Amino acid sequence: MNGEKKESVLSGALIGCGFFARNQMQAWRDLPGANIVAVCDRVPANVARFRQDFDIAEGFTDIEALFNSCDLDFVDIAAPTPAHAELVEAAARHGVDVICQKPFAGPLDMARDLIVQCEQSGISLTIHENFRWQSAIREVVRLVADGAIGEPFFGRVSYRSGFDVFANQPYLAELPRFIIQDLGIHVLDIARALFGDVARLSCETARITPNINGEDTATIMLRHDRGTTCVVDCSYASVLADDPFPQSLIEIDGDRGSIRLKQDFSLELHRPGEAKECRDVTPESPSWSEQPWAVIQESVVNLQRDWLECRRAGRPAATHGADNFNTLGLVEAAYRSAETGRTVVPERWQ
Repeated sequence: MNGEKKESVLSGALIGCGFFARNQMQAWRDLPGANIVAVCDRVPANVARFRQDFDIAEGFTDIEALFNSCDLDFVDIAAPTPAHAELVEAAARHGVDVICQKPFAGPLDMARDLIVQCEQSGISLTIHENFRWQSAIREVVRLVADGAIGEPFFGRVSYRSGFDVFANQPYLAELPRFIIQDLGIHVLDIARALFGDVARLSCETARITPNINGEDTATIMLRHDRGTTCVVDCSYASVLADDPFPQSLIEIDGDRGSIRLKQDFSLELHRPGEAKECRDVTPESPSWSEQPWAVIQESVVNLQRDWLECRRAGRPAATHGADNFNTLGLVEAAYRSAETGRTVVPERWQ
């Protein structure tokens, strides 16, 4: 990577100036220790808008011009998915640390090659996998890790909504792979954060919404190495009067109790012979957040803060490339299971 700068503030560039990238830019402004000095997008109007809205010194429409003109410690890639691999590869060639939106690659062979390339270039690769950084989910992960309910034997991580995600991101309707690749990857990553890696899985999908190309519902059953059975279910076709979008709901049963993360951030802890314990785990939303996105926007700040701490400590972030390869492996295995009707053993990083 580029030599350490004398000053403590890291210089970064945001690549991709679209809908979700605004959250990443706002989060960087909240975090001391990082300064976005440039933005890059193939669409000149997007570059101009971000430069004006966030007072950014430099703007580019060409990735090589960005790297040749700016002395960068890191790039934060928020460009559309098809561009991720090319941009990660470019950052590796220029020796610049990478944060990249999920999925950071298409085929698993490509993901493996990118991880190796980043390692050989001496740079860090971190995937912007933010759902596990939601405060409520972090609390559930902590409780499980601390043994609050003993050894988990069953889990369910559920994200069901009828929210019109296509209004803000119309390209999602054109994807041949939709809900597992775009949303399910987050929910599968939560399952990994809770219960560890997966020995095998099976998956069923359906397309309910008309005029879209990909699946908009998926139900995936996971058997984790530790013996936990977990159901991950996702839907953007559920008609709900009180829609929980964009909350993930969790149920976990252990041999010494159970946990329920319910709608509107109500966490219940059940233990034998004890009264139900209820906790309010509502996140502290950033000042710039807006509903219903506040829970996601808070997680973006948490992820980027953790990345800064890990960067300074010289240790990999939780969702570093090799770790996220195993989440990406679950996505590929889910699609293969849905296509074949068979249980699939997912690929892992080795």
